[in-house]
Amino acid sequence: MNRKLKNSELDRKTVEEFKEAKKTPIIVVLDNIRSLNNIGSVFRTADAFLVEAVYLCGICAQPPHKDITKTALGATETVAWRYFESTLEAVEDLKQKGFKVAAIEQAEHAIMLNDFEIESDQKIAVIFGNEVKGVKQHVIDVSDCVLEIPQIGSKHSFNIAVSAGIVLWDCYLKIIKNNY
Repeated sequence: MNRKLKNSELDRKTVEEFKEAKKTPIIVVLDNIRSLNNIGSVFRTADAFLVEAVYLCGICAQPPHKDITKTALGATETVAWRYFESTLEAVEDLKQKGFKVAAIEQAEHAIMLNDFEIESDQKIAVIFGNEVKGVKQHVIDVSDCVLEIPQIGSKHSFNIAVSAGIVLWDCYLKIIKNNY
């Protein structure tokens, strides 16, 4: 029989241990996300994969905010974050720091996520767009590539928090495979 583990048995990092730990070389960029619950969920997922940082851009609310905190469950205290008035500023910052910038969107010539390769020691930034309009075209234009999550059902998109979970898990696995 499988016994459900108690939180105390999970051997998770403390806030201090998280801050000192070697991070996964991924930065999440949120391009004008309007739902504070989605922002909080992305922080929580970023914490799970030891993501380097979350960049909040445009209309994204910033911690501390009760609706972000409700879904982040403390991840705003562990995951580093920065705010940029425009996503283009964030992309410029990332490129100066040597990150490969990938917009997560459905676009011509997009690379299917399962076909995307991450080179050894490569730093990656993934941009998730607004819940209704997606990643803005001018942001796609300055991105190094566009990644698309394969879908075979009748709906044309995932919720932003679900997309982040899928993409971060995929990138995390590829980075771990390359570097360990």
